[in-house]
Amino acid sequence: MFNDHLTDPSAVIERLRPFDVVCAMRERTPLPREILQQLPNLKLIASTGPRNASIDSQAATDLGIAVTATGYDSTPTIEFTWSLIMANMRGIDREAASLKAGGWQIGLGSNLRGKTLAVVGLGNIGKEIARIGLAFGMKVIAWSQNLTEEKASAAGATLVDKPTLFREADIVTVHLVLSHRTKGLIGAPELALMKPTARLINTSRGPIVDEAALIEALQAHRIAGAAVDVFGVEPLPSDHPFRKLQNLLATPHIGYVTEDLYRTFYGDAADNIAKWLEASASAA
Repeated sequence: MFNDHLTDPSAVIERLRPFDVVCAMRERTPLPREILQQLPNLKLIASTGPRNASIDSQAATDLGIAVTATGYDSTPTIEFTWSLIMANMRGIDREAASLKAGGWQIGLGSNLRGKTLAVVGLGNIGKEIARIGLAFGMKVIAWSQNLTEEKASAAGATLVDKPTLFREADIVTVHLVLSHRTKGLIGAPELALMKPTARLINTSRGPIVDEAALIEALQAHRIAGAAVDVFGVEPLPSDHPFRKLQNLLATPHIGYVTEDLYRTFYGDAADNIAKWLEASASAA
């Protein structure tokens, strides 16, 4: 079991070289071809979650390395997204820090009821985020590149175009898979459309939002705030501006981190390893 994070590929290779089986936690450690081909003992990658974009699956196949996946539950991320939304709207992080420092109330929060929730991506997570927004009495609008009026309506949302979504939103929350189409999808032009009272929430993937543009918008107070759980580089560098911005609530990619989901991850991974061992013994 290794709890530290290695960024140097040579250090990753040195650490993993002895092992026949590696259990990978989500996308924490990239395993491209350049690394895999230098791990001659490796025969199985027991990844957690249904997919892992950081593993070069084709390289693994070419090298005869099996890759397995596990079950997954979106509930932790859905609940955590709403934790960030409510904490950001009410300034809970700043108020708690003030209290612990010996102070008292330092700001004003905002209601959710009557506000406009803009959901970017209405997949398994996005549609549940929309449903909960409706329960809070919010107006829900949505957009993504392939979203249809029928799917939006089924989630209780109104389909709008991209500029309208950012102009009308009080809260923009991002729920897309990272791909070449979604990388940098939200940048300076989109942030410039947002109200000065609006907030951006990202529990999806860091590169979907242009970090430099978000930092500039927050520093200039062109939007009221943001809450992010994901970053372009993880772990977040110690000198990153996100660590100092007062109008940003940042958490260390813990949207999926619950005991319940970890039991699924590691239970399924252990089962996958056992099945692989059994199959290997039978083949021998």
